[in-house]
Amino acid sequence: MARAGTPSAPRRLSLTIIAGALALAACGGGEAEAKGPGAPGGAPPPSEVTVLTVASRPTDENLEFAGQVEAYRSVQVRARVSGVVVARFFQEGAQVRPGQELYRIDPTNYEAAHRSARASLTQAQAQLANARSLAGRLRPLLADNAVARQDVDDAETAVRSAAAQVENARAAADQSRKSLGETVVRAEIGGRVGRAALDVGSQVNGLGDVLTTIDVVDPVYVSFRPAAQEQYRWRRDPELNRAVSPGGAARVQALLPDGAPFPTEGRIGFIDPVVDPQTGTQQYRAQFANGQRLMLPGQFVRVRLLGLSRGDAIVVPQRAVIQQMGRQTVYVVGAGNRVASREVKATGWSGGDWLIESGLQAGETVVVDGVQKIGPGAVVKPVPLGTPAAGAAPVAVKENP
Repeated sequence: MARAGTPSAPRRLSLTIIAGALALAACGGGEAEAKGPGAPGGAPPPSEVTVLTVASRPTDENLEFAGQVEAYRSVQVRARVSGVVVARFFQEGAQVRPGQELYRIDPTNYEAAHRSARASLTQAQAQLANARSLAGRLRPLLADNAVARQDVDDAETAVRSAAAQVENARAAADQSRKSLGETVVRAEIGGRVGRAALDVGSQVNGLGDVLTTIDVVDPVYVSFRPAAQEQYRWRRDPELNRAVSPGGAARVQALLPDGAPFPTEGRIGFIDPVVDPQTGTQQYRAQFANGQRLMLPGQFVRVRLLGLSRGDAIVVPQRAVIQQMGRQTVYVVGAGNRVASREVKATGWSGGDWLIESGLQAGETVVVDGVQKIGPGAVVKPVPLGTPAAGAAPVAVKENP
């Protein structure tokens, strides 16, 4: 006998069947709703991307390199004499004038040597005067045979020997005077003096020790090394070769560490004629006026080479190029609106566009916007770029045979 309030077995079976039917109906309705109109078979619609058909056109290319600031002129200050430093007359980092006193080395020994050399010179001059006087007295007596010929010859030899001693003593006196003067070390050029390598109380061993350095920082040089492939391309193109030669039309812009451009532009003034065997490149050097001292020797900057024109360049918007792990790729739309990944080489830019050196040909269609929504092999819905790059052909996705 069934307990009150508990459904019988046939009734429980009926309830189970009804609940299953309701669950299947709910699932079927949800699936139909998920498919919705325009999505037959449940496949998602193609992603809509903005595309551009690339075309070769004349353009100005802007190339960027790593550069380093160098002093216009750099001099190591050395002493020409040895001794103990007794005075330093400059403040480290200050601007100094040519000829300004920088150091003084203890002159005591050099003063004594100079006094001794002058005394030796005086003595040699007195000996020369005596020898000349004796020879002068003997010569007239030779005609009357009052003296022997040998005595006259000996007197004249003594004159020549005394004259040589005078010359040696004079040279020694001049050298001692020069050495005494060199106990004061002066600036050879005007510029900014560096750190004092040796200070008061230090022993200086002549030219073997560097006391400090002086750098000319207005103007300054900025050196950079374009890639060997880039240099070879310039040499093959007569117009580009003239532009990047010393004094050519190419302009050089330096970017400071905060990204701001340096106030003035430079020009290429020197190209090292020797190729570095380690890098296979040549050093290019541009000169900049640096009155505000914004660039200092040893500083690293970015260098932009401006004013180079190419007649058949292929450019694409910078946002179309994907840069990962040192590689540059773009998505190309091909047959059936299917996307393929293509590795390219972007060597420079023009405005907001990358200049593509290799990997793309005119007439191919490149995805510009929406690259984050797709991947290789995806089918897309291409939409022409609203504002194509100047000179680019109208976008039209073609079926590749």
